[in-house]
Amino acid sequence: MRLAPAALDHLVLATPDLARTAAWVAEHTGVWPSAGGQHVGLGTRNMLCSLSSTSYLEIVGPDPDQLDITPARPFGVDDLTAPALVGWAIGVPDMEAALAATRAAGYDPGASAAMQRRRPDDVLLSWQLTFCGSKTIPFLIDWGASPHPAETAAPGLVLAELRARHPDPIVLSAALEALGVTMGVEHGDESLVVEIRGPSGSVQFG
Repeated sequence: MRLAPAALDHLVLATPDLARTAAWVAEHTGVWPSAGGQHVGLGTRNMLCSLSSTSYLEIVGPDPDQLDITPARPFGVDDLTAPALVGWAIGVPDMEAALAATRAAGYDPGASAAMQRRRPDDVLLSWQLTFCGSKTIPFLIDWGASPHPAETAAPGLVLAELRARHPDPIVLSAALEALGVTMGVEHGDESLVVEIRGPSGSVQFG
């Protein structure tokens, strides 16, 4: 059994300074990211730009209202000195079915965990996701009954390019195939190669 063809859910741009990175994205693309909300208990908050009706760019950084977080904040934001594209997610409609299909195809995405975020309008979003610790292998996310973040994210950006570099392209390609992902993979240091365009310009990573 193989997972159905997968679609991008979101890209994760981690930063040590959320406000400064949001301003940088706005300066280069012409789109100011909207406030996403607070990851209560994790020490982070985010800002969002939609890339389509079902995908978005997440900018995540430290939340100054949450101090003394243990363990460390997710995505290594405490160790960053500049913004970095640290991961990406594909959406699945049923997490347990997706895990079973992917494992049967030869790749184990790891266990899933429940997460929550409270939007500025006090709506609580709940979802399930996996943790893979890779920049190039996507993690799985299931939004369940929660509204998708792209619905309220700042509009105006489009994803112009998404491909990957990896020291062992065959290994990466096998994992992507098991996940139902089709994308270009080339040899090199592990990274995602991304271009996001807006009405005033673009930002590039990798």
